[in-house]
Amino acid sequence: MPSLVDRRSGPASGRSFSVNGFSMVPTSDFARFVFRARGIAIDKAGLAFGVEMPRQALRTNAADARVALWMGPDEWLLLAPESEEDLVERQLKEALVGIAHSLVDVSHRDAALILSGANSAVALSAGCPLDLHPSVFTVGVCTRTLLAKTQIVLWHSAPQQFHLQVSRSFAQYVWQFLEQAAHDVDY
Repeated sequence: MPSLVDRRSGPASGRSFSVNGFSMVPTSDFARFVFRARGIAIDKAGLAFGVEMPRQALRTNAADARVALWMGPDEWLLLAPESEEDLVERQLKEALVGIAHSLVDVSHRDAALILSGANSAVALSAGCPLDLHPSVFTVGVCTRTLLAKTQIVLWHSAPQQFHLQVSRSFAQYVWQFLEQAAHDVDY
């Protein structure tokens, strides 16, 4: 039986797609953690992770290759290079000994895509109810939302670039939906 680690890259692994000012590629593998806490635990986790946990709704903070995404008043999605998975877990557990918190490794759960190009927001808008105009969904904003029929985490990671996380079992569906949307939208 293959291990979950072997499946991290997801069904889009090794693929790429580009048309009409829209490009899509799977990201490299990430270590992913859902961190939940309140009070002093938030500050201690930020110091241990090397990235301050954003306290403003829908925001992200990043340092080097680590990113903290605000998912709720007491919840963050933490991303780090896959090679740092054990290190991140150890650093956070050591920093939070005796302090109430939850840290769950969800590295195997999601696949991630990088969507880029001048028409990346237009293609996403074919199935996402959010206003993705750059004056509204600015660089650094992240949220849970829907794309067609599946839940995603969407992060506006750079101008004309989005980082999309989706449950691994829906990755193929999202890939195909976005391919079709990029072809169908009249640019």
